[in-house]
Parts: sequence; C-alpha cells; structure tokens
Amino acid sequence: MGIVCFIQTNMKKILFAAGFLSMIACQQTTKQTADLPLTDTALINQGKYLVSVTGCNDCHTSKIMTDKGPALDSNLLLAGHPAALSLPAADPMTSRNWALFHFNGTAVKGPWGTSFAANLTPDSTGIGMWTEAQFIRAFQHGDAKGLAGNRKLLPPMPWQAYQAMKPEDVRAIFAYLKSIPPVKNVVPEPIAPQP
Repeated sequence: MGIVCFIQTNMKKILFAAGFLSMIACQQTTKQTADLPLTDTALINQGKYLVSVTGCNDCHTSKIMTDKGPALDSNLLLAGHPAALSLPAADPMTSRNWALFHFNGTAVKGPWGTSFAANLTPDSTGIGMWTEAQFIRAFQHGDAKGLAGNRKLLPPMPWQAYQAMKPEDVRAIFAYLKSIPPVKNVVPEPIAPQP
C-alpha cells in the first residue's frame, strides 16, 4: 500500500511539473512570436500560409479567365477591386434578396448595398499607412481601416469569424501583407442600397 501511495504522489508531482513546463514553453513561444520583427521570414511565411488558407485572395485579388477557368491576376495580387473596373447594373429587387458577386470576385451587391474588396498591399492606397494595431482592430472589431468609430466592414468580409483569430496569427498576416509588392489602386467607396 505504501509503494502505491508513493508512486501516486510522485506521479502527481511529475504531471504537475510537466504541465507547468509546458505552460512556460507555450508562453515563451507566444512571446517570441510577438517579439519578432514584422520583417522576420518565419513570421512572413506563417502569414502567407494563413492568407492562403483563409481565402483572402478569393475576394481581394482580381481574376482573369483562362482555358481552365478563373485564375488569380498576379499583377493585382491582394490589390482589391480595380478602380477602373465598372460594374453593370443589377436588378434592385434581386440584390435585396441575394448576394451578387462580380465575375472577378472583388465586388458584391446585396441588401447592404455594394461592397468592394479593399487593397491589402503596402501601398499608400492600401494598408501602407496602417499600424499593426489598426490591422488587429479591423480583425477583432470589424472597424473599417481599423479605426474606432468607423463603419463596420461590409459583407462578404467574414470579420465576425476572423475575430476569433489569435493576435499572433493576425500579426503574421499583417507581416506578410507588408512584405508583398505594393499596388497603387484606389478602391471605390461602398455604395448604399438602392431604393
């Protein structure tokens, strides 16, 4: 009986120690990620991965038609809705009940009006002047341009789902976006719904 108690007591101490060390290791990893400069290659690569798996290009990169269907326009990577691209008129009754995506995926009409995907490149017409705090605020609170008191980001931007992202993941995305080539593109302002 004494040996069993000795083993159980020591096993509890070992498990407690292992848990404590794991907790410290996790905190150090998170702290290390938070301390990395935005130019760190590992941070940028993590951001590139997250941009890929969260579908940012689906809305923020224009498409071109190929013999295999739509493909990303690499010249406008994450540059948002092209300023020069005009939209055809849509039936107001239809857009009250449906979301209508433009062929290139960068503009959507719906009950909220018409929204245009933002320029996410580091150009001054994109996120070039944004701070890291603004970017995180846009993800966590859905505030346009990451500024408190601004209008909320419009559909189809899924900020309500993205607000659950860890700050270090949002930071990695920001680092990646700051590393891509800047594209000068002034995205149109949203259009209010038609009566």
